[in-house]
Amino acid sequence: MVSLIYSAICSIDGYVADEQGNFDWAVPDAQVHSFVNELERGVGTYLLGRRMYETMIPWETMIPWETTAHEDLQGTSASVGSSVPDEFAGIEAATVEFAQIWGGIDKIVYSTTLNEVSTARTTISRDFDADAVRALESEAVQDISIGGPTIAASAFAAGLVDECRLFVCPVSVGGGLPALPRGRLDLQLLEEKTFDGGVIYLRYAVR
Repeated sequence: MVSLIYSAICSIDGYVADEQGNFDWAVPDAQVHSFVNELERGVGTYLLGRRMYETMIPWETMIPWETTAHEDLQGTSASVGSSVPDEFAGIEAATVEFAQIWGGIDKIVYSTTLNEVSTARTTISRDFDADAVRALESEAVQDISIGGPTIAASAFAAGLVDECRLFVCPVSVGGGLPALPRGRLDLQLLEEKTFDGGVIYLRYAVR
């Protein structure tokens, strides 16, 4: 069954960015990144707010060569395989793999100000239409992922979110952009995992 999933990397006090908009503390290490990649392989469509979309654009161009994870990526870095340019030697395999995953997923960007997109398989929607998302979900054969807490708040309010996946970083930032919408949200813990670097993965069903 297809699910609509909200995923976020957040601080231990529940923010995806601090009061200055910084989120450098949220950059995943190779272990977390590889785990995220496995989750993202099941996603067929991203629903993104403008700011999240602009944050993700570099993934479209950061790996400028044709390769496949199984044929050209072995070990822990992209230092093998004749198709990898010298200047990209040493890039973590998980980074390359995520760039490939991102490029192969359809994207819908919700924005009233964005006039064009610079990534493939991307369309712009001027407003978040809950009925349109329900129709998309009914026809989808892979999961739908929501990126960005602002657009996710609209999905939560419409009762669209089936799962909430949080990667909680071992840092407290004291304020900023909350990962979850204000107000009560009833959740059921489905899965948890602790990584070597202290990040905790929490997977919840939305009741």
